[in-house]
Amino acid sequence: MTDEEESESEVTLGEKTPVDGAPLARVTSRLTWPKAVSEIDDLEGDSVVRTPDGPRELSEILADVDEPYFERRQAFEATVRDVIGPGPVRTAE
Repeated sequence: MTDEEESESEVTLGEKTPVDGAPLARVTSRLTWPKAVSEIDDLEGDSVVRTPDGPRELSEILADVDEPYFERRQAFEATVRDVIGPGPVRTAE
């Protein structure tokens, strides 16, 4: 392959767009289940989670959770997603 053929086959992906906060799944993967909401707050409450409205501390989100206890990670994540709402995550500008 010549240099000219190599340069034609390259695909430019653009600049990487930063996103503030961690994915919810990354934060919850550090926990073992079942878990009380108060224990989640003690362990990961200061973690910043990505949301459609921008990054938020998990403890702030947990204040809007009505369930005191979660048997499974999936149930916890579904509840948190109900609180933060659907939609794409806002990127940093």
